[in-house]
Parts: sequence; structure tokens; C-alpha cells
Amino acid sequence: MFQSFESSGSPDLSQPRVQDVRRLMALAKVDMLLVPRADEHQGEYVPASADRLRWVTGFSGSAGLAIIGAKSAAVFVDGRYTVQVKAECDAKIFEFADFKWETIAAWIGEKLPRGGTVGFDPWLHTIAVTAKLEGLLKPKGIKLKPLPRNLIDKAWGAERPGVPQQPVVIHPQRHAGRTSEDKLQDVQKRLATDGQDAVILTLPDSIAWLFNIRGSDIPHNPVALAFAIVPAKGKAEIFIDGAKLDKDSRAHLAAVARISPPDALKDRVAALKKGGRIVRLDSGTAAYWLGRTLGPKGYRAGGDPCIALKAVKNKAEIAGARTAHVRDGAALARYLAWLDREAPKGTLDEIEAVTALEIERSKTQALKDISFDTISGSGPNGAIVHYRVTPKTNRRLKAGELFLLDSGAQYLDGTTDVTRTIAIGTPSDEMRDRFTRVLKGHIAVATAVFPKGTRGIDLDPFARRALWEAGLDYDHGTGHGVGSYLSVHEGPQSISRAGMVPLEPGMIISNEPGYYKEGAYGIRIENLVLVKKPAKVTGGDREMMAFETLTLVPIDRRLVVAELLTPSETAWLNAYHAAVRDVIGREVDGETRAWLDQATAEIR
Repeated sequence: MFQSFESSGSPDLSQPRVQDVRRLMALAKVDMLLVPRADEHQGEYVPASADRLRWVTGFSGSAGLAIIGAKSAAVFVDGRYTVQVKAECDAKIFEFADFKWETIAAWIGEKLPRGGTVGFDPWLHTIAVTAKLEGLLKPKGIKLKPLPRNLIDKAWGAERPGVPQQPVVIHPQRHAGRTSEDKLQDVQKRLATDGQDAVILTLPDSIAWLFNIRGSDIPHNPVALAFAIVPAKGKAEIFIDGAKLDKDSRAHLAAVARISPPDALKDRVAALKKGGRIVRLDSGTAAYWLGRTLGPKGYRAGGDPCIALKAVKNKAEIAGARTAHVRDGAALARYLAWLDREAPKGTLDEIEAVTALEIERSKTQALKDISFDTISGSGPNGAIVHYRVTPKTNRRLKAGELFLLDSGAQYLDGTTDVTRTIAIGTPSDEMRDRFTRVLKGHIAVATAVFPKGTRGIDLDPFARRALWEAGLDYDHGTGHGVGSYLSVHEGPQSISRAGMVPLEPGMIISNEPGYYKEGAYGIRIENLVLVKKPAKVTGGDREMMAFETLTLVPIDRRLVVAELLTPSETAWLNAYHAAVRDVIGREVDGETRAWLDQATAEIR
């Protein structure tokens, strides 16, 4: 199994751990301590050795911040985790609040008098975040203090997992579509244009994409932990543990980069400063330590150039994505046919449902990993947006309830992410109404036609209109970028209230509106879509872009209120199901095909 159901954090363990941290805070002479969910590389996902937030609070979400004071503590999370944080953390120790820096600064100001000091690890906070918080705290007379050693690590001690040392593998050219040499030239051209001498790269997925390598240092993310420096002229340098490299991967990297141990990065940064070089740093992903070491005259803020470059998929990556989704769709069809047979018996639980899906995907003989821990939410657990089942929370799939299943796979040719909400037994009228409104929003995005320059924020209301009309909404974005055998969450594009980046042809993005009734059920319908090239519209005077839906998995017709759909929405759903039936039907066995024919039958 790629997924583990155990949790390293627990509300029961927080009390003694927080006490140990407070003792160390007193010795370090800080009044509060920031505990982010981040590592030195500032990616969204972290290895077990860096999951400090979970260790001290029990919270297992992918984004959040804890603040521990001498007598108070809090966990700050966004709208995806407001239910989850209450279930995983001890409310006797922690307060819970919205993850906004203004809210965080206000909370600190309420708890600390003027002259107070907040400690933080300079490797675990970005330049931008640190500057933002410093600015908000300065009027309150409260200072941030970078610490030479991470206090959570010190409290964690010998029980802390070791830093991962998984082997690096070469990502085949037939899947990468471009050589590392070509990609490096693109980065160097950007540096030359912007008048910068070098860029320091910290994100593992940027480095994996740039050098055409993959790894397994972070669960479900095929990346290797490393840093890199790319000069405007000359050979790049990658800082990576040599124990991860075999003869082939070492030769592959040596052809385009100097290979140095991670500890050499600090000396190299110092050398860049001493040499008067102008270094590009992405203030949103580069650690505060890098900016402080280079000094204000030594770096220029600029985006990680790999982020935008890898977001636009090339022909090989697009072809691979289509192939991966056919393979994945067939596995999901076999699984859903099985689920429809087994779930009504009343014996199937959430963990068994996850296990069966992973087994089905493994039968493809192409599965490298899952792309994230499967969200397997039965009934009220489905209302927890990023729910992760454990033996303690595991519950059976019961008649009259909804089952929310959000899962994905990592294949060499592509990364998948798909959510389906499934009726177990007979759903209520309210469930069907809410589901159909979510479906209407999903169709509105899938069928959107939009001009060049359109941003995710412009499309986000398309997904919400039918919910808004009924006084409903959801507290997460509608879509995130997806990598090519890389991270399932990839920027810079998104469909959300924060989606300010224009969509470009070749980008892959999710379409996943939802609705969640706390304590009752959750609904989400997610497909991945590809931004198509601009094309002329008959009778129009501007070229328009649109989406190609990549995911090929039936949407539960039992939850659709046909009367709520417009004729064009019904036509889209029927056409989508016809495509699923045609493509996936050729890939499955007879029993599954019979189920598929019924699951994709026309709605009239």
C-alpha cells in the first residue's frame, strides 16, 4: 500500500509536547514560537522529518500555522480545514482561527505586550511571509527573532524521522518532451533578460522538472529534495545528497550541472554575495535565510522561472496526460462497478474502500504511487474537505448517505486527480438538489469559452452561481494546476478568488466545485481539464480559448435532478458520458462494461 492510515500526531500527545517546547522557548528567550507546515524547500508537501506542525498539534492538513506562547496557543487554517482542525487538535490547548496574516498578527498582539519577541526558524518561512508579518507586528512593538536551531526538532529529539534519502531516477525523454539543456537555456535567457546573474531554486518539483529527474523523498510526490543554482552563463549546480545517485543518474546530472552536497549551499550563497552577484529569489518560495544572507543589495525578487515554464505542458506531456487518464478511468470504472455491488451490503468501510481502489490502480502495472492520500469520506466525514481516514475515524458506508471519494495516481506519463460523490442507497431530496447545483457549476466551468488573458478569478464565479442562487457556497478554490508526473497541486494557475494568473494553452487544471454540510455530508465533482489553443468563434471577432476534459469517469446519475438542468447542461452531461462509455468501454471487462453502460445512460 502506498497510503498509510496511521497518524504521527494526536491530540493526546500535544500537552506534554507543548510543555517541552515552552521550556525550550524560555531558554531561547522568546515569548512565542511560529510552527509552520513547511520545510527548507517551501513546497506544499513535506517529508515526515519536517512535519513539525502535525507532531506538536496533531493537525495533518497540508497548510496551516501554529503559534505557541507561554500561556496560550493557536492553530490557524484556511477554509478547507476548519472542520478537520477541530477533530484533530486539542481545544483545551489550542484556539482555532482563520489563516490570514492580519488575523495572526492581531492574535499575537492580543497575547503579547509591546516589546514581545516571536521566534521562528529562518529556513521555514519565506522572504515574503516574514516581511508581511514583520510589517503587521511593528506597530504593535513586537519583533520577530530568527533562531539558530529549530526548537521543535530539539523537543522531538531521537524520535524524529531521518531526512529521506530515496534514490533519484531519470525521467525518460519520451515523457519529459524536452531535454534539460533546452530547459536550462530557457531559464538562462530569462535571467539575461532581467539582468540577473543567477537564480537559486528551492522547490523540489521545479528542480525535478528542470533536470528531468524524479524521486520519492516526499510521499506521493515524485521528487528529490535538493537545491539548485542556475547562473545566467555557465553550468548549473545542484545540491543533493550523493547517496541518492547511482551511476546513471549521476552521469545524467553531471552532463548539465556540477553536483555538490547540500551543506555546500551556504558557502555558495556566501560566495555569490562576496562576488557582488545579483541573485534572483522567489520571495514567495525562497527561505528568509537566503534573503538575509544575500542582503538587500544581493538579490532581486522575481518568480521561480520554472513554475511558469512547467505549467504549460508540451506535446509529449499532453499526450501522456490523455493516455494516463484513459488508464486511470478504466481502473476507476472497474472500482466503481465493484463499489456499487459491495457498498449496499453495509459492511464496507472507508479504509477498505481506499485499499480496493489502490489495488485496482495497481492492476494497471503502471502505477508508481498515488498522487495524494485518498479522501474517503462517508457521511459526515465527507464534509471534511481534506479528510484523511485513520483507524480512529474510520466508518462504514451506510445506506442513505453520500460517499465522497477524492483520489489520484502517479504514472510516468501523467498525474491524475478525480473526485466523485456516490449515493449509497437512496439519497435525500436535499442531497440531490445540492449535488445538481454543484454539477451545474462544474458544467459551467467545463463549457466556458474565454479570451486570452482570462484569469482563474474570472472563471471562479461560473462554478458558484447555482449554489449562490440557493444561498450556498464552498470555502475552497475551484481548481488548481496539476503537474506532469509531479505534484498534484501545481502553480501558478488556479481557478479561485486568488487566481490572478492568466490561463494559457497547455495548462492542466482541476474543475472541482463542491458543497459541504457539516456533520452530514460532502459533495464534490472533480475532473482535470486542459486549456486548449485559441480558436475563432463562428460569427465572432476574437479568438477564444476553452477546456478539454481529460478525466473519463462516470458522474453518479442517481444524484442528478434532471429538472434543474438546462437543455445545454443535459446535453453536456450526456455527451460526456457517451465519451466515457466509448473510450473506457473498450478498456474494461464485460461485467464492468455492463455497469458502465447503465452508469452512463442518457438523461432525458
